[in-house]
Amino acid sequence: MTNAATLLDAASGEPLHPAARETFAAALDQGWSDPRRLHREGRRARLLLDNARAVVAECLELRDDEVAFAPTGTEAVQRGLLGLLEGRPGAAREMVHGAVEHSAVLHTAAWSARREGTRHHSVPVDALGRVDAAAFCEAARSPGVGVAALQSANHEVGTRQPVDDLDLPAGLPLLVDATNTIGRDPLPRQWAVLTAPARAWGGPAGVALMAVRRRVRWSNPWPGDDERDGPGPVDVPAALAAAAALRATLEEQPERDARHRRLVDRVRAAAATLPDVDVVGDPVDRAPHLLTFSCLYVDGEALVHALDRRGFAVASGSACTSSTLEPSHVLSAMGALTHGNVRISLPREVREEQVEAFCAALPEVLVELRAGLEL
Repeated sequence: MTNAATLLDAASGEPLHPAARETFAAALDQGWSDPRRLHREGRRARLLLDNARAVVAECLELRDDEVAFAPTGTEAVQRGLLGLLEGRPGAAREMVHGAVEHSAVLHTAAWSARREGTRHHSVPVDALGRVDAAAFCEAARSPGVGVAALQSANHEVGTRQPVDDLDLPAGLPLLVDATNTIGRDPLPRQWAVLTAPARAWGGPAGVALMAVRRRVRWSNPWPGDDERDGPGPVDVPAALAAAAALRATLEEQPERDARHRRLVDRVRAAAATLPDVDVVGDPVDRAPHLLTFSCLYVDGEALVHALDRRGFAVASGSACTSSTLEPSHVLSAMGALTHGNVRISLPREVREEQVEAFCAALPEVLVELRAGLEL
């Protein structure tokens, strides 16, 4: 076992970006009050929150009034989707989405369909995990569809989705889950609501982005007023830390993404040489930091534990429900092996020697586990 664990599961969280940590600590003394209050402490918190909103807007080339915050990425998706549906006129109450969306999208669509007595439309993907833009648009033109959702890149295999190739019906709002591309790729041109948790770019876990395009019809789907930041007070220090992390991440993006792509390519090549191992996802048109491969005759939980004993933290199962190691709906939709998979998401500060050590340990672990099955 190595002396210190090597984190290769940044999707579960990683240490705060130094810029976020410094900003968060400083904001605790000034931004602790409810920014909706009218007294001095509340007004001070409000000024800090407005500053966080302005920084995020500047980083992403948005208007300040298009930026809203939510406590989690899941809540941002839920309120974003349901708020778009709530703002739609008439009987357009159905959703269309890709088959490999995050569970936050899938669960929201299924819940809405049960509540409305309608259905939701799931668009299949190819073997690389990409939806066909024409098929997606055809589903979006189905009678009763009021909202569409398509991620910018898949959270398990990294495959980018053709968001800007969609020729959607006029007026149909699109929610884009940009978790895996924000701070890496330019924002897609086509979206009505865009969401991402701040931890995706080195911010704290307690805040997420929910951007709502100006002039988009969005109404609060839950009891309360129409404040886009939600019914409770925003965690102001967390919002400021998220803004600081986003600015720093964008400054570091070219070097970091080139390094991540090179290291993921190294793991892809190493895994592809192993017997009965299938590396999935688009090898080129993908988010630079993500990789999944599946190993025949090996249990995913056993792989996670065996690699953990050697000092490597990886994930398996569905990225949405990895705590229970539920088989991946993404791999199932792609027609790939759903068990025995290893999912890697590189953290900001991963080093080349750590990746090389993982590549050296992987074949040994597979031999050990497969030998155990033969006993």
